[in-house]
Amino acid sequence: MKLNIVLVEPEIPQNTGNIVRTCAATGAKLHLVEPLGFQISDRYLKRAGLDYWDKLEIERHISFKEFLNKYDPLKTNMFFITSKGTHRYDEPKYEDMDEVFLLFGKETKGLPEDVMKNYIDKTLRIPMIDGIRCLNLSNSVAIIAYEVLRHHNFEYLKETSDKLLK
Repeated sequence: MKLNIVLVEPEIPQNTGNIVRTCAATGAKLHLVEPLGFQISDRYLKRAGLDYWDKLEIERHISFKEFLNKYDPLKTNMFFITSKGTHRYDEPKYEDMDEVFLLFGKETKGLPEDVMKNYIDKTLRIPMIDGIRCLNLSNSVAIIAYEVLRHHNFEYLKETSDKLLK
């Protein structure tokens, strides 16, 4: 199973750095859709991602339109993650999918509403109590990425440590 994490115009380098670590730990491919709110050389980004940059595949896209043209939402298992989503993130049958794309919008505005309205049946949300706007981006990525992987029984992930507590 191939997992793709797509960040559309991310703004906060620390969030992206944390997501780099999640992608490295899970074998997910990271897609960065420009414009970015930081430089890839940003020290906060590198600090948060530590030494994981060489352990994952990253694909950059010059715009969201270019990304959607390359990866058609109607021909892929693509999900748009938003606090306004119509389905819970644990509803799709990920175990039946060979490849999954999880799209996350920028921290201040999320994904463009016009795009989400076009794919309303592909929108997912994480349940929260009323009055809370949203979770942190890097936390949301981790929650849903591991749900997808759980549906595949964490295939290819190491489940035990070489350094067990004694």
